[in-house]
Amino acid sequence: MNQYREIEQKFSQALGLRKRPVGVKFQAAPPAGVSKFEGAEPSSCSFWRLAAAGKTFYTVASDHYNCAVGSHTHNIPLPPERAQELEQTLSFMTGLGYIKMEEVPGIPRLSETPGAVVYAPLGDTPVDPDVVIFAGPASQIMLLQEAAQRAGRAAQFPMLGRPTCMALPAALANGAVTSSGCIGNRVYTDLGDGELYSVVSGKDLIRIADELDTITAANAKLSEFHRSRRLEISTQ
Repeated sequence: MNQYREIEQKFSQALGLRKRPVGVKFQAAPPAGVSKFEGAEPSSCSFWRLAAAGKTFYTVASDHYNCAVGSHTHNIPLPPERAQELEQTLSFMTGLGYIKMEEVPGIPRLSETPGAVVYAPLGDTPVDPDVVIFAGPASQIMLLQEAAQRAGRAAQFPMLGRPTCMALPAALANGAVTSSGCIGNRVYTDLGDGELYSVVSGKDLIRIADELDTITAANAKLSEFHRSRRLEISTQ
């Protein structure tokens, strides 16, 4: 998997990433040679934080039960004794005016229930990732989204919002997506106030990486151009 080390370096250098991108793989069964996650986390997106910090591991269905919404987007049925938690969570959120119940059917979900989910920093991934999660300031995510557009691999819909975890199945099915995140994700992952997400399908990673040099060079030239025009034209 040395290719992913090189790909991570390319993205990190071109974009100036301060956080490691995270590879995620949805599998039918646990992979050989990878440690199982031990412990508890409050959400599926909490595993992004652990992987970005350098940990490689896999989870099973029960590791995702603490977040009913994350279990829903990952197509992981809750056990019978906890099945009511999704409805309770959605009722709580709709009661706050945070979400409307009619929006729920439109939330992207994985098409199949995974038997295991592998998380790793991109450069350390032991398997080919299905999706890769990038987190960074808006200026970095802008460049990544432009590279995805140039590669013809950007999803043709607006920026996603809550819940953040729906960005994974959305990218897997439609191409690179940008997500503003949601308050739960920001708490669980320590996403900064000025940071956003870009989620890229693993099969598109190399094509998007190949466009980075063109996009970053073009933006550098355009920055000079627009700064010069502002100095010449602006009166305020």
